[in-house]
Amino acid sequence: MIRYLPFLLVLALWIYAFIDCLNTPEEQVRGLPKVVWVIIILLFGEVLVGPIAWLVAGKYRGPVPAGGATPAEWHRNHRTQFVAPDDNPEFLKSLKEENKKDEALLKDWEADLRRREEELRRRERGEETDG
Repeated sequence: MIRYLPFLLVLALWIYAFIDCLNTPEEQVRGLPKVVWVIIILLFGEVLVGPIAWLVAGKYRGPVPAGGATPAEWHRNHRTQFVAPDDNPEFLKSLKEENKKDEALLKDWEADLRRREEELRRRERGEETDG
């Protein structure tokens, strides 16, 4: 079991660096384009050069340069107000519109069913009187 530990650690670092690179916004990637970093991580992952290079030099860690905000600061300042569906007037309006459409469709189906039933009754009456 212990002999597999180095392999598992390398694999874990490789996977971590790969996922971290994919999830990093483009403005936080340093030096090379994000696609190139992904290729470096994948090609040189077995020898740890790619993942370590990404962790050391590929991602800007700290405040984003050029007056930008870190992702945590951005999320703190740009929170969206969640509105539950039953409190959202637009959602409720869309439900009412869908209900009206469904009711109209149901009425059409009921009318069609009544018409077909009436046709069947006429045919049965017509066949019984002929026999």
